[in-house]
Amino acid sequence: MISIDPASLSERDNYKFMIGSIIPRPIAWVTTQTESGTVNAAPFSFFNIVTSNPPMLSVSVQRKNGAKKDTARNAELKGEFVVHIVDQANVAQMNQTAANLGPEESEIEFARLHITSSQVVKVPGIAEAKIRMECLLESSIPLGGTIGEPACDLLIGRIVMFHIDDELYSEGRIDARKLQPVSRLAGTNYGTLGEIFSLDRPH
Repeated sequence: MISIDPASLSERDNYKFMIGSIIPRPIAWVTTQTESGTVNAAPFSFFNIVTSNPPMLSVSVQRKNGAKKDTARNAELKGEFVVHIVDQANVAQMNQTAANLGPEESEIEFARLHITSSQVVKVPGIAEAKIRMECLLESSIPLGGTIGEPACDLLIGRIVMFHIDDELYSEGRIDARKLQPVSRLAGTNYGTLGEIFSLDRPH
């Protein structure tokens, strides 16, 4: 095996090794709202479960040249956001929302998506998503980078409402095959669910 000290590499090289190794990654498709009411949407693949008691998730929003991205700034401002799961039916539109638009330009409009009202939070969701989770911001933690210039903002969201498409839901479970989730790989590559198999846990 090749052994490489990350301290000897550039940030970009470390990034390439991580996104090429930690795969597949689920994609958080996040909506937030500006102070004036513009709905922003953006995808993030540094995303996962934190705990189920209470249900919480994490989304790491990487900063750009030391500046907070719209998603982190809006989530901190409003204290809430909505996370959607990307699937094969909406992956092309999700990709459109990664466009570099201004804070008051809506990626929803740019990608020709539709919004739907939330029940608990004020931030609307994306109607085209089969799963969405309304979240209250539990914590926003600046991490990495150098002193005074963090590299990311780690958003911890507490889920206060699940919305699940009727076709996916059965007896308290979600049918992954019907969801057809899409995951992030390296570069411009994505992955679909592929083969599903089971293993019993050891006693």
